[in-house]
Amino acid sequence: MCGILAVLNSTDDSQAMRARVLALSRRQKHRGPDWSGMHQFGNNFLAHERLAIMDPTSGDQPLYNEDKSIVVTVNGEIYNYKELRKQISDACPGKKFRTNSDCEVISHLYELHGEAVANMLDGFFAFVLLDTRNNTFYAARDPLGVTCMYIGWGRDGSVWLSSEMKCLKDECARFQQFPPGHYYSSKTGEFVRYFNPKFYLDFEARPEIYPSEPYDPVKLRKAFEASVEKRMMSDVPFGVLLSGGLDSSLVASIAARKIKREGSVWGKLHSFCVGLDGSPDLKAGAAVAEFLGTDHHEFHFTVQEGIDAISEVIYHIETFDVTTIRASTPMFLMSRKIKALGVKMVLSGEGSDEVFGGYLYFHKAPNKEEFHDETVRKLMDLYKYDCLRANKATMAWGVEARVPFLDRAFLNVAMSIDPAEKMIDKSKGRIEKYILRKAFDTPEDPYLPHEVLWRQKEQFSDGVGYSWIDGLKAHAESQVSDEMLKNALHRFPDNTPRTKEAYWYRSIFESHFPQRAAMETVPGGPSVACSTATAAMWDAAWAGKEDPSGRAVAGVHDAAYDDVTDAHDDAVPNGEPAAKKAKK
Repeated sequence: MCGILAVLNSTDDSQAMRARVLALSRRQKHRGPDWSGMHQFGNNFLAHERLAIMDPTSGDQPLYNEDKSIVVTVNGEIYNYKELRKQISDACPGKKFRTNSDCEVISHLYELHGEAVANMLDGFFAFVLLDTRNNTFYAARDPLGVTCMYIGWGRDGSVWLSSEMKCLKDECARFQQFPPGHYYSSKTGEFVRYFNPKFYLDFEARPEIYPSEPYDPVKLRKAFEASVEKRMMSDVPFGVLLSGGLDSSLVASIAARKIKREGSVWGKLHSFCVGLDGSPDLKAGAAVAEFLGTDHHEFHFTVQEGIDAISEVIYHIETFDVTTIRASTPMFLMSRKIKALGVKMVLSGEGSDEVFGGYLYFHKAPNKEEFHDETVRKLMDLYKYDCLRANKATMAWGVEARVPFLDRAFLNVAMSIDPAEKMIDKSKGRIEKYILRKAFDTPEDPYLPHEVLWRQKEQFSDGVGYSWIDGLKAHAESQVSDEMLKNALHRFPDNTPRTKEAYWYRSIFESHFPQRAAMETVPGGPSVACSTATAAMWDAAWAGKEDPSGRAVAGVHDAAYDDVTDAHDDAVPNGEPAAKKAKK
């Protein structure tokens, strides 16, 4: 990951403007502390703040094609770059590459294939490309928005693109998130969707067409293993974020197996976990790390340390969404410790709950059609919440997070499975994400301890310690009076906060980003990881819940879950789910 800033078709090509672009780019130097680059072509400026993970010695940006007529500034990783290099060399024998960077292929591919380039890339990315041959530009963002990017329009008609909103907020009359899975061309001035997977096209169609592939646990397991392994591509030390939950533990297990099988110049796999003293994640993460034999690092924080960091967290993640801030703060604190250990890249487990319906309210899904629709909706909205958190909370300290569950090839497999297979069935012991658990339930060669493989879902912000959320609420209570909340509509007429915690976050956000356009980049209402609107339609008991914590909604985290784990305990004789053991 890096930080990019492009200013295109400005009316000012002076040295003063160049200096201004460099100064604005430095606002996101935390994303790229290793090097800074700038290319100016007339009234076009491409700036880059580099985090060197691939080809640290020669991969400085911007990057170019062979004759330097095409310039590109990239934030991301291209996993199929070796295959693409071969395609380029086969099409143009004798073509020379300037670097060993995975991102250099983009300029050459554009030279050969034009605007089809975005759909040829397997990876996560946001980039801006300037074609000096005709003074046009092209920008694209990865399919699901794992990599952040914003686009804005200057008062002089210029177009601005940046990894973070803070570079645009003082210069653009209007700005917004660049839509994932799209490219933008100056030739038309329009966004074009290039990512058109069948599960999305069918979701958009009316009447809907639903997936019907039978569940094949081996196929699903192999697809996810391939996704994790390709993301281990790195020329610097890396590790895994390990909360001890199902998703991060599977990622860690696959990575540890590959290192054990093939070896690594970096030695044992590093794993990292964060929490308050005595938190569920610290206990579970340590157990998984011992089982896998990782070099494990535990980071502890206090509620007060988290509260002290809130303003800085909001400045970096650029949202006032309640759930996102709660979860971002521990991740932000942990990332600083990770960077201090010399690790620049980590694997993380975001996306699994959206793909497999892992949130606790999916227990209430009335049928497979509504279950599937909700997974697609949440998957396509991830860039507003968990992707934004994982990207910005880590990159605040120059640490890159990679997310295997959002791999295109893996999604093609996982989202083609008949959604009836993903549904939760208490009578058969099928708990949330059952088919993912079963795919890795191999007693003859276990990926994880049985009690971890069947551990109950935790919200990340709950898992770091239940008193974390309680502490945030208590502090917000001391900061926001009843009268302030009562009159919130007058101070915040748009996207009005409905709780004191939300009001507190919104006030801090406004102090950093007072522009109306900034407010409009944040989706309306709380993200509510357990989507209360849908949940309320599925079960009236969920209606009117303002608190997005999984344990707060209708007691789902405890009582409502016990029936499921009891049924599963009868169905799975080889041990007990962690949730039931904890109950004892």
